[in-house]
Amino acid sequence: MPHRSDVSTDDLAALLAGVATGKTSVETAVSRLTSPPGNPQLSSADTESAGSGVSLPLTLDLDRQRRCGFAEVIYGAGKPAELIAEIMRRQRQAGQDSLATRVTVETAKAVAEIIPEVRYNPDARCLLAGAAANKTPSPLDMSATRLVRHVAVVTAGSTDAPVCEEAIETLHWMGIPFRSFNDIGVAGPDRLLAAVPELRQAAAVIVIAGMEGALPAAVGGHLSVPVFAVPTSVGYGATLGGLTPLMGMLSCCSSNVAVVNIDAGFKAAYLSGLVVKSPEFNRPENRNASDEEE
Repeated sequence: MPHRSDVSTDDLAALLAGVATGKTSVETAVSRLTSPPGNPQLSSADTESAGSGVSLPLTLDLDRQRRCGFAEVIYGAGKPAELIAEIMRRQRQAGQDSLATRVTVETAKAVAEIIPEVRYNPDARCLLAGAAANKTPSPLDMSATRLVRHVAVVTAGSTDAPVCEEAIETLHWMGIPFRSFNDIGVAGPDRLLAAVPELRQAAAVIVIAGMEGALPAAVGGHLSVPVFAVPTSVGYGATLGGLTPLMGMLSCCSSNVAVVNIDAGFKAAYLSGLVVKSPEFNRPENRNASDEEE
């Protein structure tokens, strides 16, 4: 019987453990081991949520972590708690950490009744399971003697905090070190200038701003790394729910600024994480001593 040559030892162990405990059917295990790389690793026929008695239409891409470096992320808006819980359960069986975004408080509570080991951040509206759920995000300790590759997360004002929290939880799930710089909007340019020396230490920068969306251009003009701009739906009527800062950021003349969707802290964090994890940054000549000691 042909078998998957790309299945890691850890994945195989998790799969066999699932079969031994009855959490994974023999048919599902055979399907995962014999299907070609890149194919979805879960059929829609085997979808009854544990304890719910509800049959859920579900096809997971459990191969995404191998292809893209990170597991599939759950967009939680509009999804029932049973479906989110089932996706997380399947990901945990495959040895993958789970991240669900845009999850309401009510849905998070319902998921926690099914999977007690999840962690919910109500400000970020993010629900996590696995290693990332065992502790809350903590900014990088800059007292270390050597610089660690990290992402700087910048907000223009405190009203941008929910989007900032979504970005930070995403970085935490990806295992990417971060630092945060809050409330340094262009209305107080001295605050940005004071932060520039530290921002220059980051491998990528996320800039989150509403109103007219001017901050990313100001930040980008000081740095030689990618800046991912996030327009937020913060401001008076003329900001049009984030369209005004979006258009301003898209029209930015700072060449290192790229723009994601309105309030899309997740997307900016994911892109920043890919920058930090990129092969160029991981070449031996670009690794510092602290990396080699790990």
